[in-house]
Amino acid sequence: MRPQLILLGAPGTGKGTQAKNIVESFGYNHISTGDLLRNEIAKDSELGQKVKGIMDRGDLVNDQVILELLNANCDIGDTAYIFDGFPRNIEQVKLLETEVLKGSASRAIFFDIDLEVLIERISNRRIAPKSGEIYNLISRPPKVPGKCDISGEDLIHRKDDNEETVRNRLEVFKSTIAPILEYYEEKGSLVRIDASKSAVEVFTLVEAAVNN
Repeated sequence: MRPQLILLGAPGTGKGTQAKNIVESFGYNHISTGDLLRNEIAKDSELGQKVKGIMDRGDLVNDQVILELLNANCDIGDTAYIFDGFPRNIEQVKLLETEVLKGSASRAIFFDIDLEVLIERISNRRIAPKSGEIYNLISRPPKVPGKCDISGEDLIHRKDDNEETVRNRLEVFKSTIAPILEYYEEKGSLVRIDASKSAVEVFTLVEAAVNN
């Protein structure tokens, strides 16, 4: 079976795009903790009720609940998954390894990019809320300015995609990613990918990482 994949990288590095490509090309299941939380609440399961109670109080869902959620929705022995959005810190890395993966072969793919390039990329990002398409005014502009190519809807510039907010988010990311990368490097399962390349070029590198 193919290795379990952990996608690492700052916001805007293209992890979401590449996760879709991996699913389509290799048949992986994409695990997004945000989606799992929403689905569990929608199912109104016992776990979903617990999660809803936490979120309704305005509290953050703690690591143990996330682990419970992952174990309830993942069959590690028979299925290959992409973990996206978790782990976010070294404590979560260790919990994922011991409580979920439990010795299964895994590979961490780090989407590496100069943070100044990333700031420019995110600041120029535009989103189509209904279709879910993401555009970039520099690298992937829409055919008609301000409109989604697929749905024709108006594109939006998210408030938190401004330069100051992006810089703050990236500083937080820098402070947490170093020990995570060190952990996977020591484990021998880290693959660094140049995320400044085009999406097609990046996926070629991702394919090699999955197949190697």
